[in-house]
Amino acid sequence: MRTIVSKGALEVAGKDNTKGPETSPDQVFFEFAPRPPAPVAAATEPTPAVQPELPGQTIMPWSQSPSPTPAQAPVRSFALSKPAAPAAPAPSPYDAVASLEELTRLAADCRACGLRAGCRGVVFGEGNPKAAVMLIGEGPGSTEDEMGRPFVGPAGKLLDRILASVGFAREEVYIANVVKCRPPGNRVPQPEEREACRPWLEAQVRLIDPLFLVLLGASAAQALLDPKARITQIRGHWLERYGRRVLPTYHPAALLRDETKKRPVWEDFKLLRAEHDKAAAGRGQQPPVG
Repeated sequence: MRTIVSKGALEVAGKDNTKGPETSPDQVFFEFAPRPPAPVAAATEPTPAVQPELPGQTIMPWSQSPSPTPAQAPVRSFALSKPAAPAAPAPSPYDAVASLEELTRLAADCRACGLRAGCRGVVFGEGNPKAAVMLIGEGPGSTEDEMGRPFVGPAGKLLDRILASVGFAREEVYIANVVKCRPPGNRVPQPEEREACRPWLEAQVRLIDPLFLVLLGASAAQALLDPKARITQIRGHWLERYGRRVLPTYHPAALLRDETKKRPVWEDFKLLRAEHDKAAAGRGQQPPVG
């Protein structure tokens, strides 16, 4: 288990999440259910009162629309899962690289797999080079390939809102992908492509030295934890990899296809926020208030 005190200065941004979001509904994460249409009433009729919360429903602070509990995946209680055998990155040609800038320059010329031939360029990653939280997704999409930045398409915009909902700014974390080049047609990266890109990712983790790794989706979980990992079974559980705490959760793109996954992801990021704040408090830094 990694000793938290070995981490450098830990910057904490955002609001006190014990008080709930204080922003408007348009500024927060998302609604868990469509907002119902406004009731049509004659001018002489009084405005209907807001319906009270019903059994089996949960109304989020930023939405008047309830989310049906039965249709959601169960929220897993927070507990450290039994860690797998300790694993360390294999020796890499990039072990001597001393900065993310140098690593980025080297990656731009990578031809270790066939993905580079079919994309515009390498999408290496971006964010705080000393982040306490590193998020790892699957691979660049078309928008990311065009702009040269990770998570800037629809899924990326949702990720920004997920982070903001628990008090993280995008600039506070570091965001990367398992593969750095866009797979043709946004297909899932092949195992050999993930393996070809692994040294780059492991070098990123070494240089950033985060306390927490958040694995977004099955591809990231299979690349870093277990080739047979099922995200539906391991999401929401704290695991370990490279001596770091790892939290798998659904990829934001999955939430755009299936709204029932929104609540589990929100719960997972609340776990992340809580542990992040504990780490900050352990170093004598208090989480933000108000």
